[in-house]
Amino acid sequence: MDLNVLMINGSPRVKGNTTVALAEMEKIFAAEGIVCDTVQVAGNDVRGCIACGHCSKGEGCVFDDLVNETAPKFAKADGLVVAAPVYYGSANGSVVSFLDRLFYSTGSINKTMKVGCAVAVARRGGLSATYDELNKYFAISGMPIATGQYWNGVFGAAKGEAAQDREGMQQMRTLARNMAFLMKSIALGKKEFGVPEKEPFERMNFIR
Repeated sequence: MDLNVLMINGSPRVKGNTTVALAEMEKIFAAEGIVCDTVQVAGNDVRGCIACGHCSKGEGCVFDDLVNETAPKFAKADGLVVAAPVYYGSANGSVVSFLDRLFYSTGSINKTMKVGCAVAVARRGGLSATYDELNKYFAISGMPIATGQYWNGVFGAAKGEAAQDREGMQQMRTLARNMAFLMKSIALGKKEFGVPEKEPFERMNFIR
């Protein structure tokens, strides 16, 4: 069974604590025979969505950057892991801008039954708020959300310190195992039953 996970490292720091968290998950995915492809947001100038509507033409985002480069990988992936550091009690701005544009500009990609997984990394506070924030991207897209043994978070301030968070590292391993099981189960279910029927979207505005 060939399964792929796309991992989004939303940290602007290369090889920081967010990388430590994702690396712990990647070990489990490798053991489960799942191929990982990691996209690093660090070093990329990611603009926010300007609601221009260009992507409705099916030509991707008007800003031809990391978002458009990632879209084909997203289409191929069976699962998506998004990991972000906490800034002011929420996900850092660059990863939010990246996700806004990635999800909105890929309307032609059927995301139903791709497994989503959020991971937050913080010095101390804001983990659960960031976890909730990231999960909304999956929930609006018909993506089952993988969970672990607690809200998915790892603590660490200084570079590499997250490795000392034994509970956090265990949480990453548990999360990866649960996600692998869910992805494999969905793949088997698709063979037997297909995917859920999708009705035409009934779009209503409150003011019309």
